[in-house]
Amino acid sequence: QVQLAESGGGLVQAGGSLRLSCAASGPSGRTFSSYTMGWFRQADGKEREFVGGIRWSGNRLYFTDYADSVKGRFTVSRDNAGNTMYLQMNSLKPEDTAVYYCAASGPGRPFARPSSYDYWGQGTRVTVSS
Repeated sequence: QVQLAESGGGLVQAGGSLRLSCAASGPSGRTFSSYTMGWFRQADGKEREFVGGIRWSGNRLYFTDYADSVKGRFTVSRDNAGNTMYLQMNSLKPEDTAVYYCAASGPGRPFARPSSYDYWGQGTRVTVSS
């Protein structure tokens, strides 16, 4: 069983930055390193959407992917020793306002599908003012 806890959300002005963290408890560091991890967000009245993800691609490398709406502005990274994933968000826009969730799954599943993920955090709210 894996528990995920997001932190780092808050209120920021357009153009600003935030760094979200997702702390995983339950798996060992070695196990956590094999998990595919994703960030999703859900704005009020809208469906949950993929933001970015990171997964093991072999040879000590990780592959990342992003939604088109955040490419070049958001960066996903992970610290396997600390069982933590991060989402660095720069150049924030009002349309980035949402509750942000982190999720974890076993290896080899498609990034962008919420159904790929077995574990979810409770979410952290990000509000970007214009």
